[in-house]
Amino acid sequence: MAKDDGAFRQALDGKKIPVLTLDNNWHRLFTQVEHTPEIQAVEEQLNELIKRQGKANTESKDIVRLKKKLLDEIVTLADRIDSKNSKKYEKEMSEHQRLVGECNDKLNGYRQEIAELPDEIERVNERLMLITMRECYERLQRNTAEIDEIDAWITEIRKELKKKTVRKKEKENMNFQLYSYMHDLFGADVMELFDLKYDPEERHRMQQETETDKDITEDS
Repeated sequence: MAKDDGAFRQALDGKKIPVLTLDNNWHRLFTQVEHTPEIQAVEEQLNELIKRQGKANTESKDIVRLKKKLLDEIVTLADRIDSKNSKKYEKEMSEHQRLVGECNDKLNGYRQEIAELPDEIERVNERLMLITMRECYERLQRNTAEIDEIDAWITEIRKELKKKTVRKKEKENMNFQLYSYMHDLFGADVMELFDLKYDPEERHRMQQETETDKDITEDS
C-alpha cells in the first residue's frame, strides 16, 4: 500500500536531516534502490545550491579582503593629496572609492544570497529525502510481496516433495517385495532376464540406512 509524502513528512518532524548528497549513507542506498530521474533531478538541484553557497562564501571573503586593502590604500592616498601630485592621488582615490562601492554592492548581493540559501537548501534537501523515502518504501513493499510469494511457493513445493518422497518410498518397497518374491520363485538366473536398471535389494538397503541415519540425527 502506497504512502503519501504527508506521512513521511510527519515522521521527519523535529529530526535534523543531513544534506543528503554529502552523506555517503544516502549514496549507498542506490546499490539497492533505483536512482530514478526524479531523484537525479532534485539531487542536481541540491548540488547546484550547495555549489552556489560555497562560491558565495568564498568570493565574499575574497571581496572583504580586497575592500580592506582598498580602504588601507585610501588612507595612504588621503595623506598624499596635499602633495604636488595631488591630482594624481585624487584620481587614484576616486578609483579606489569606486572599487570600494563595487565591493559593497557585491557583498550585499552575496550576503543576501548567503542568508537565503540555507532555507532553500533545506527545502530541496527535504524534498529529496521525501522522494528517497517513498522510493525505498515502495521497494520494500515490492520485495516483501515477492518474499511472500516465494514463501508460498516453497511451502507448496515442500508439501509436494513430501508427497513425492512418500510415493517414491512406497514404490521402492513394492519393487523390493516384488523382486524378492520373483527371485524366490524363478531364481537368480531368470531374474537377470528382466534387465533391471537398479538393484531393488541395494535400494532397499540404502533406504534403510538413510532412515537409520535420520533417526540418529533427530535424536542427537
